[in-house]
Amino acid sequence: MKMLLLIQSCALLVKIDLMIRLRALQSIHTLVRNSRVSVRMSHDKLDITTICRAMDLACVLYIKPVLCLQRSAATALLLRRYGWRSEMVIGAQVIPFKSHAWVEVEGTVVNDKPYMHEIYCVLERC
Repeated sequence: MKMLLLIQSCALLVKIDLMIRLRALQSIHTLVRNSRVSVRMSHDKLDITTICRAMDLACVLYIKPVLCLQRSAATALLLRRYGWRSEMVIGAQVIPFKSHAWVEVEGTVVNDKPYMHEIYCVLERC
């Protein structure tokens, strides 16, 4: 099961990477916003930590550096595939200007530091 999860993680990274290269960033937002949470029975619902670790490993194995938007979009989609109501969150800080993306489940950051709300002002949730 963990190998399947790693393969799915890598496939989502490739898909998002291609969207970044071939389409506008808006297409990633639309993809994540329109994806639905899969209905899973509780006994075949993988835990959030396992899913996020698989995505982290896929990011390490990926052929080029994975930026936060690509990683967060792929993580949100993978979590939804396994029945979790995840949100990709995009935030920014003004001085110095920086933007960042992360994933939350029920208001808890799952793929980054838990204090992201203290650093970044939330611009979008999808």
